[in-house]
Amino acid sequence: MRRIISVLFLIVSASAAAVVPAKRQHHAVIVVWDGMRPDFVTEQNTPTLWQLTREGVTFLNQHAAYPSATMVNGTAMVTGVHPGKSGIIANHVYRPDIDPHHAVDVELSSTVKKGDELSGGKYIAAPTIAELVQRSGARSVIAAAKTVGLLLDRHANDVGAKNRVTLFAGKALPSAVIDPITEKLGPFPSAHLEKDSWTTKALLDVLWKDSIPAFSILWLGEPDLTQHETAPGASAAIAAIKSADQNLAAVLSALDEHKARETTDVFVVSDHGFSTIRRSIDLRNILNEAGFAATTEFNGEPKSGDIMLAGNGGSVLFYVIGHDAAVTRRLVEFLQQSDFAGVIFTKQPTEGTFALEQANIQSDRAPDVVMAFRWDASKNQFDVPGMIDADWQRAAGKGTHATLSRFDMHNMLIAAGPDFKRGETDASARPSISMKATARLL
Repeated sequence: MRRIISVLFLIVSASAAAVVPAKRQHHAVIVVWDGMRPDFVTEQNTPTLWQLTREGVTFLNQHAAYPSATMVNGTAMVTGVHPGKSGIIANHVYRPDIDPHHAVDVELSSTVKKGDELSGGKYIAAPTIAELVQRSGARSVIAAAKTVGLLLDRHANDVGAKNRVTLFAGKALPSAVIDPITEKLGPFPSAHLEKDSWTTKALLDVLWKDSIPAFSILWLGEPDLTQHETAPGASAAIAAIKSADQNLAAVLSALDEHKARETTDVFVVSDHGFSTIRRSIDLRNILNEAGFAATTEFNGEPKSGDIMLAGNGGSVLFYVIGHDAAVTRRLVEFLQQSDFAGVIFTKQPTEGTFALEQANIQSDRAPDVVMAFRWDASKNQFDVPGMIDADWQRAAGKGTHATLSRFDMHNMLIAAGPDFKRGETDASARPSISMKATARLL
């Protein structure tokens, strides 16, 4: 079990000053609040989490991997490697070997299955914590209210798999696991807060009923989903944060009931922060009006120089068919002259851009150009700082993320348990991943 805790320490990059000298440990629980900004952790909004900060360590300068999006950072957290190493470089990517006509959602079952088939089981090119737990012979449980759960342990249904469960958006691996859950709780609901409550109860009342696994993840969809529909600071978003806090309280209460609180390290973390959209930028129209052949869907065989756009909210991936150098250079120059482009990354060296390697998003299937939208610290209608331009998927005034804004990149991490000191803060700048340390461990 010490090995499991060591992996978690590497992922959260906990400093030596914050960690109590190691002793044998029995359980580790990660509770993810999707899209939670650290500045919303207050005694009023999050009384349970606020108390947990008094019992553990608050990491003040935690930051996400870029793009600051769920699938990227979910994978990064459980593998301990950068996106370019894991292969999950964005939520939405163009993989013509999987779908030649559209960008794909990287976490969907069909995408994951095809990706593993094409790569010999290396769709995610690094082992997850759950896989390491399994190698040690211990039990693991993943319970996610969102589809990201499949990326956290996609092998729970493999031949020979045992003592492992993956629950994701009301589906399960192995599939038979869902039956006792729905018998007790009913079908997976449609409302955001109810999805989180259902998933929490599924974990605590069914999957933890007999015993606490060595390793568990509870991934809550809030406040992300509500902040997308409203904005950071909206009354509905604050209610979603309070709901996440209530689910955390249920987890801690369950640990107490199992008399496992004193032998469990609890990590409460978010995958990314959040911003408010200042302008919604429809790059499809803008680029086509400028003479490019840009689209989000190929109706037939694409031609060299055509551009597939994969929108990710605060960032956009550009795939130039045939890797046409002249079109790519003209695209970069056009973006550089715009009033919405922030940092631009390119696959091939291009004047005025950064290399994909500098953002750790390089891969054989990487896009030719990646652009993060501009951002600033101005305030939204709810007096919350952090405004960005974003892609065409959501309107101005709504919430989104995935830029390089500090409000998107700064995520939350609080850790408490027998391996952590009480009431400490760690002000060091620390990523959610530690590739070098994880590689050394493995």
